[in-house]
Order: sequence, then structure tokens, then C-alpha cells
Amino acid sequence: MAIKLEIVGLKDQECSPFPCDDDRSCGLTECYPTGKFVPAFHALQKKLKEEYGDKIEINLTLIDEVVPIHIQKILETYYPPLPIILINGELAKIGSLSLNRIHEKLQINSI
Repeated sequence: MAIKLEIVGLKDQECSPFPCDDDRSCGLTECYPTGKFVPAFHALQKKLKEEYGDKIEINLTLIDEVVPIHIQKILETYYPPLPIILINGELAKIGSLSLNRIHEKLQINSI
């Protein structure tokens, strides 16, 4: 069974609270230097699909116009920063599209 990774955010937001830098400490290169959420999501998706293939399902949820009920409940309960990262429906406290930090959480869930 595939691990479900859901990335939640706003279409025009930054991908991280930190500026995009030359070192790309987030581990993503294809989205540099935009620093934008949607290009970073696509770069993350490509990297994770290359590494995990069918063992992972990656979805983007934009909340600019409609916030799904399951995301509303998370926002009301935990007040997490955007972007929100969910692994199998559970909040992963990461707060940025960082390949390295997401990879660590996926290892914990042992793909």
C-alpha cells in the first residue's frame, strides 16, 4: 500500500519561511530561484517519484478558494504554518517544502 503525501498551501505563497538560496538547503533544484510553492511542489513530486515510484502517492491541495473539511480540522486544532504536510492523513510538523525533512519523515514511516 502506497504512503499518501498531501501538500497543502496557497497558489502564490512561498515554499518556505526561508528565502530560496544558492545552496538550496531544501534539496530541490528545479524550482530555484522562484521560491514559489507550486513549482517547489512539482520539483518535490518529481524527486520523490524517482526515489519511491508507486510506493508513494503525492497530492497537491490548494486552499485559495476552498478549504477541505479535513484541512479545516487540522487548521483549527494545530494552527500549523503553511505549507502543511500530511503523511497518511497525519500532520507532519515540517512547515516547508524541504526534500530532506520530508524524506526523514517518510523514513520514519518506513516505505
